[in-house]
Amino acid sequence: MYQNGYEQYKMQSVNTMTRGEMLLLLYDELIKRLTRAQLALDDEDYELFERAVQRSKDIIHYLDKTLNMDYQISYELRRMYEFFLYELSRLQAGRNSAVIQELKPLVMELRDAFREASKTAAV
Repeated sequence: MYQNGYEQYKMQSVNTMTRGEMLLLLYDELIKRLTRAQLALDDEDYELFERAVQRSKDIIHYLDKTLNMDYQISYELRRMYEFFLYELSRLQAGRNSAVIQELKPLVMELRDAFREASKTAAV
């Protein structure tokens, strides 16, 4: 029963989020999955590593799919997402944690830029 109540709360929270909040949530989840991939790689848990990398790819595909191409910035974001996907494919193929170390700060920087823009838009 408790689990069901928590799931309902979580769904309601997601359904009432603004677009900016949802975007930040997705970037936070992407960072979390990259961290999980790093830890799994360190522990040689390749099944968890693959799931974390695949989930990261799914998030990026979703972010790309939801771009509004009426704005010039969307074309730049699309190029960035394509780069992220390329790097994740490289990560999967080589299982090289250096790729995560290069990719994660870029994702964090992009998330922080969206956070700042969201604050500015709210004022």
